[in-house]
Amino acid sequence: MSRPSSDTPIETRWEGRFITVKQQGTWEYVSRSRGMHAAVILAIDEAADGRHVILVEQYRVPLKVRCIELPAGLVGDEVAGEAAEVAAQRELEEETGYRAVNWRNVGEFYSSPGMVSESFTLLVATGLTKVGDGGGVEGEDIVVHRVPLNGIEDFVTAKRAEGCGIDVRVATLLVSGLLA
Repeated sequence: MSRPSSDTPIETRWEGRFITVKQQGTWEYVSRSRGMHAAVILAIDEAADGRHVILVEQYRVPLKVRCIELPAGLVGDEVAGEAAEVAAQRELEEETGYRAVNWRNVGEFYSSPGMVSESFTLLVATGLTKVGDGGGVEGEDIVVHRVPLNGIEDFVTAKRAEGCGIDVRVATLLVSGLLA
């Protein structure tokens, strides 16, 4: 498909509370409504029993299965102008029951740039303390997993065998630079 010229108008085909379907020339794509994006958290628990990553498992309607993911949430869905770091702190505690002392912003990334304009800010969280059960807000039904980093491949293989979907961001666990 050829790239539309910069002056080709962008048409909104449908808009909901969280997503908008747009078309520019022959390109159709989805974007987040109201300029929202996501904060994704790579939470590393460094304890006496080794280094672990905190993952979440929840049902995802588009896939019709439970999915293994890094904790994440929308930035600005409740408070306009919210910083990604603030949203990440809130989401980490809501979803996993952990708080982090140290935060490192790794940068902005795009989920599936051929189809979706959504971006996410990836933040690495360390210095974790368990302060609650997690599980998300009402209706989310999130299961929290504390997985040894040296066992992540086995964990993902086992979850696939159970029929879980695996979010592509889990692949960041194979990139050693983020875990340093």
